[in-house]
Amino acid sequence: MSGPGKTTVVIGGASGIGLATARDLLANGHAVVIADLDGDAATARAVELGSGCEAAAVDVSDEASVTALFDGVIEQHGSFDGVVNCAGVSTLSLVVDHDVAEFRRVLDVCLTGAFIVLKHAGSRIVDGGSLVTLSSLNGRQPGVGLVAYCSAKSGLQMLTQVTALELASRRIRVNAVSPGLVVTPLTAPAMDIPGIKDDYLDNTPLGRSGEPEEIAAAIRFLLSDDSTWITGENLDINGGSHMQRYPDIHGHVMKAFA
Repeated sequence: MSGPGKTTVVIGGASGIGLATARDLLANGHAVVIADLDGDAATARAVELGSGCEAAAVDVSDEASVTALFDGVIEQHGSFDGVVNCAGVSTLSLVVDHDVAEFRRVLDVCLTGAFIVLKHAGSRIVDGGSLVTLSSLNGRQPGVGLVAYCSAKSGLQMLTQVTALELASRRIRVNAVSPGLVVTPLTAPAMDIPGIKDDYLDNTPLGRSGEPEEIAAAIRFLLSDDSTWITGENLDINGGSHMQRYPDIHGHVMKAFA
């Protein structure tokens, strides 16, 4: 069974890869709850997507907020079968210049927030359910100026494996997907800076950026009954970029704004 009868929560589902995932799952028979820090945007997207889609507000860095989200889903639906966590933020600074509060902000959302989601989703999801987290090419590939984001996404991949080990006795699968360059509202501003997109594509063997729908399809597979023997996996979806070098984003930004 791929989707019919399943209830899936998509966190960070109001835009980008999260929205593409919500749309894909809905089209494949899932009941979908779009949860987002921007509750108004989540509501608007749920209205646009129509029947079978609901909305909720959540702050992944706030444990009470995450608890309330999953308790509310259970109250409304009785149970849930899948969770996709796409919440994330980034920043750009060299290590020696990095503001500590800003470093903590990125880790709080991308790593601690993911831990909180896995903690409370893992304790409430049905046995045999599936949890998918959104990591990044930066989980394995360092980038100058991206110490907070790289650290968080690398940690997220190990968090995924540890959680997969601990929940395996309940047949709950825990996996991550790691996109390369996908143009979304989060990445679009960087793509407008001269040189960055070309640098990405020069280091992508398949020679193009990805589409949110391609990441969504992989997430749907990991949520489906077609992947019941896959857990603790980090799936690279980047056109082969992990075999090359990471673009010099910091250098392009400094050149553009010097």
